[in-house]
Amino acid sequence: MSRGEHHRIHAHDRQQRNRLRVAQEAARLMSEHGIRDFHRAKLKAAERLGIVDTQALPRNAEIEQALREHQHLFLADSQPRSLRVRREAAIEAMRFLAAFEPRLVGAVLEGTADAHSAVCLHVFSDDPDAVELFLREQGVPIETETRRLRINRDEQTEYPVLLFAADRLPFDLTVLPRNALRQAPLDRIDDRPMWRATLAQVETLLGEDREDAFEQPLIAALY
Repeated sequence: MSRGEHHRIHAHDRQQRNRLRVAQEAARLMSEHGIRDFHRAKLKAAERLGIVDTQALPRNAEIEQALREHQHLFLADSQPRSLRVRREAAIEAMRFLAAFEPRLVGAVLEGTADAHSAVCLHVFSDDPDAVELFLREQGVPIETETRRLRINRDEQTEYPVLLFAADRLPFDLTVLPRNALRQAPLDRIDDRPMWRATLAQVETLLGEDREDAFEQPLIAALY
């Protein structure tokens, strides 16, 4: 092996190690500090580790995998409880917002929700003020902001977002037009259409959570 080839292999290995270190540190920051933006988490992690090589920055999917591993290692008891509570709250909210055909999105659906996570829903109305009016008529105090979502690889659109709390849990509602039911915005992790779940699908997920909770002591007893 030539000296140049050995150097390239060594540099590649170092880069891969740094990618893993940044992913693990980003996952820790997201878990412990409630950071939910993958790009912000990876930049902050690289800064803390003193890594300036942009080629060593992990993809969002690598950070998500590291987050799952971190939760499995350090939050094996508390994270599943936080996830279950938020899925139960999502079901109640989706029933409450049934007129707007809600879909669950984000960490609560994907299974990475923790004590910092909001219950994120997409709701649909061709009148962007209708959801806000409905919530205010029901006496729900809300805050408003906007969010840009990628419709395709070349186009982003800004949508209204409604924020409120119920039973001490944060909720995050993005209001989209009804034709967006046919095509979800692109996911921040893999640039594919975002995974979204109906009320019936979330109820099925919650049922699976409960089955896992009952099975776990039996599995532990077998060992």
